[in-house]
Amino acid sequence: MQAAQTAGAAMFLPRSIEADHKDLIHDVSFDFHGHRMATCSSDQSIKVWDKSESGDWHCTASWKTHSGSVWHVTWAHPEFGQVLASCSVDRTAAVWEEVVGESNDKLRGQSHWVKRTTLLDSRTSATDVKFAPKHMGLMLATCSGDGIVRIYEAPDVMNLRQWSLQHEISCKLSCSCISWNLSISPAHYPMTAVGSNDSSRKAMTMFQIFEYNENTKKYSKAEILMTVTDPVHDIAFAPNLGRSFHILAIATKDVRIFKLKPVRKELTSSGGPTKLEIHMVAQFANHNSQVWRVSWNITGTVLASAGDDGCVRLWKANYMHNWKCTGILNCKGSQVNGSSQLGNSNTSLSTNNPNLQNSLHGSSAGRKHN
Repeated sequence: MQAAQTAGAAMFLPRSIEADHKDLIHDVSFDFHGHRMATCSSDQSIKVWDKSESGDWHCTASWKTHSGSVWHVTWAHPEFGQVLASCSVDRTAAVWEEVVGESNDKLRGQSHWVKRTTLLDSRTSATDVKFAPKHMGLMLATCSGDGIVRIYEAPDVMNLRQWSLQHEISCKLSCSCISWNLSISPAHYPMTAVGSNDSSRKAMTMFQIFEYNENTKKYSKAEILMTVTDPVHDIAFAPNLGRSFHILAIATKDVRIFKLKPVRKELTSSGGPTKLEIHMVAQFANHNSQVWRVSWNITGTVLASAGDDGCVRLWKANYMHNWKCTGILNCKGSQVNGSSQLGNSNTSLSTNNPNLQNSLHGSSAGRKHN
């Protein structure tokens, strides 16, 4: 496994880590500060890593978590403590908390991870799990192959044994990944995007957006993208530090970046979900393979993508709002040089193309799901 820090625009300081998982690693997740890391694997375990002052990563905890492959692991905001959530092919999601052993424990003074709850509602493989932005409270979304997104809430953040199922969102397609809109603006209602890898003929699109409605107290479908017809492996809203619009990245057979601009409420019918003007602002096939992960930096200005070509690629928009590749890190931990590799063949799409804009609007109407 490789961990990399960026210094400057495209300078990498790679460090090799002997992960010691006994099977495929499916997910790597950093905490809010970037000083802790969690990994999960088909060996049914989660490992937690801490970064030393010298920059080395050390495994500080490892334990069996599920009775099948663990697809995803994610951190809660540190405001709620050291909390992890995981999901698995065993149809469950679990919440874990790091605690310090009390005086009468064998682990006196030592920290260890304990399971606080197991969420059993999914009828098939639980394929993704994400904590909501902290301003929404301690909430957790899961999705699964049964086509349902479930949103849970811990009413008492001091008691993580109790979680209540607040919402069930039917997507009518098997779900592969979810992402929360990270905007903290009061003008933006809670929103979640859902990707699918459904291979059935009924799958007309692989991507949907749901928004919370204050009037009905439920989530309703806001938009679908009819042009996204290939299996979606990962999606990620960019952190929003004051933009009036949202930016969303999709990992499918290539990398796609979308701009979602809410239409003013007075121009839409009252009471319904916010209408969105959706434009694809960039599409990159540079991986020449399936893209499995997309992830933003904390300011939402740099996107990282990872694909079957064994490379991590960084994407950034210039002052003209054209997205370009600014760096490549291969699986050996070394930087790939050469301007031909850095996006000269990328397809950047103008948001002023009306035909493209119209084609992106839909009507609002690697895993086996066991």
